[in-house]
Amino acid sequence: MYIAFEGVDCVGKSTQIELLKKCFKDAVFTKEPGATELGKKIRAILLESKIEFSKKAELLLFLADRANHADLLLAQNKNKLIISDRSFISGMAYAKNEFDKQMLFELNFFATGGIFPTKVVFLHASKELIEQRLSYKNLDSIEKRGIEYFIQIQDELEKTLEFLKTKIDFKVLKLDASLSIENLHEKIKEFIND
Repeated sequence: MYIAFEGVDCVGKSTQIELLKKCFKDAVFTKEPGATELGKKIRAILLESKIEFSKKAELLLFLADRANHADLLLAQNKNKLIISDRSFISGMAYAKNEFDKQMLFELNFFATGGIFPTKVVFLHASKELIEQRLSYKNLDSIEKRGIEYFIQIQDELEKTLEFLKTKIDFKVLKLDASLSIENLHEKIKEFIND
């Protein structure tokens, strides 16, 4: 089973995934972008470098990482529990209105070889909560785009999940990120074990 955690930065995905490592010791834990050696280089280019690139180039870099991740990690571990911090769903949402959704789906289908999450945990937060948590961080190039950008991405994640329901079969657990860490953890464990 392949489970993806989705949501904008600062909603608690990493915290919840860390807690799951104690419960699912045999699971494969991964992330997008940056789980493979190539992915680490691409992540550095995308999030930390001062290199300027077009939206199309940015999309293709994310797709290159995703293709490598699918081939080297997801396909190799398809019989195990895989828990991922983000997936192609984020890729589609972050591409926002720059590209046609159907085209994005087809590109992601090609990149992943059709390996898609079977369950998605979507952590959703208020503008105030995201703003508060961002203020405690050292921001990368995407986080520096600001709070309005993150609210737009969160809305786009919802729209993308709706769009994908017509394309692939998966279950979604949408949770309020302001709930306590323990409460979220229990709900997520229940969803995984269901």
